[in-house]
Amino acid sequence: MFSWFLFLLLCERGIVVRERWLECIRSDRIIAAIKSPKHLEMFLQTELQVAFLQTGNISVIKRYVDLLKEQQRFVFLHVEKIPGISYDREGLKFLAKFIKPHGIVTTKSSLVQLAKKEGLMTVQRLFLVDTDAVENGVKNIHDVQPDALEIMPGLIPEMIETIRKQTHVPIITGGLIQHEKHIEAALQSGAVSVSTGRPWLWKKWGSINREEVHARGAN
Repeated sequence: MFSWFLFLLLCERGIVVRERWLECIRSDRIIAAIKSPKHLEMFLQTELQVAFLQTGNISVIKRYVDLLKEQQRFVFLHVEKIPGISYDREGLKFLAKFIKPHGIVTTKSSLVQLAKKEGLMTVQRLFLVDTDAVENGVKNIHDVQPDALEIMPGLIPEMIETIRKQTHVPIITGGLIQHEKHIEAALQSGAVSVSTGRPWLWKKWGSINREEVHARGAN
């Protein structure tokens, strides 16, 4: 009985954390893609609440994750960009039990499935290289049901709208984002948030009336 109660408690906690994360990306409308230790420091000087961590290696990544969590930020590891992490069940177990990010970002459907089994939230990245990639990507989303989908690059608003209509997961977009007009266009096309590795945009966006943009981009 106790183990069943604990299981239900953990499931409920996971749902609450996921809902808090979704609230953050919907309110901030921008996610910091952190690509260097210097950018990590710059991110912590902003009020943004979610980071996609793309820097570090197996020897330092726990320190980065702990720092971000101590500062009450949500941190997702882009596993393919962190040297030393294996792309298999043992690698995901290591992440979940030792590194302890809130979730992962990955291009691999198999890693989404493994991460979900370990209690990690998941963002699957989809590159829109051609029609086949879109069709296969949408099929994979239906099969593995990640917590969110990240569409790359972020400069194709009509594709954001098309994929949003075919899936039932929140859409994040990023890649080649150069200025705030790109962010606004993506949001107005149905993305809930935009990821960017440009620190000046993190600060610039903080000075924009995000509630106004949110209203214009609401479904």
